[in-house]
Amino acid sequence: MGEVSKSTGLPQHVLRYWETRFPQLKPLTRAGNRRYYRPEDVALIARIDRLLNSDGYTVKGVQKLLASEGKGGGGSEPIVAPTARDPLRTIRDRLKTALDAD
Repeated sequence: MGEVSKSTGLPQHVLRYWETRFPQLKPLTRAGNRRYYRPEDVALIARIDRLLNSDGYTVKGVQKLLASEGKGGGGSEPIVAPTARDPLRTIRDRLKTALDAD
C-alpha cells in the first residue's frame, strides 16, 4: 500500500476509504492485513483519482459509472464527464460559425 500511495500521491487513508466505497477495488490481502495492489488495481485507482479530482465527479457518480460498466453498460470506451468548458466551447463554435457567415 505504501508504494501505491507514493506512486499516486494519494494518502493511504484515502486508498483505504476508496476500498470501502468502490467494490471493484479489491487488493489482495496477506497475513497481517497487508494489501497488495495488482496492476489493474493501480489503474483503477488512477482512474478514480482522475474522475474525482480532475473530471469533477462525486463519489456517488463514480460509483454509478463503475457499476454501469460492470454490468456491460460501459463497454470498452470510458464515459467522459462533461466539463465546465464544454458549454463554452459550444458557444465559441456557434459564434465562429455566425461570424464566418457574415
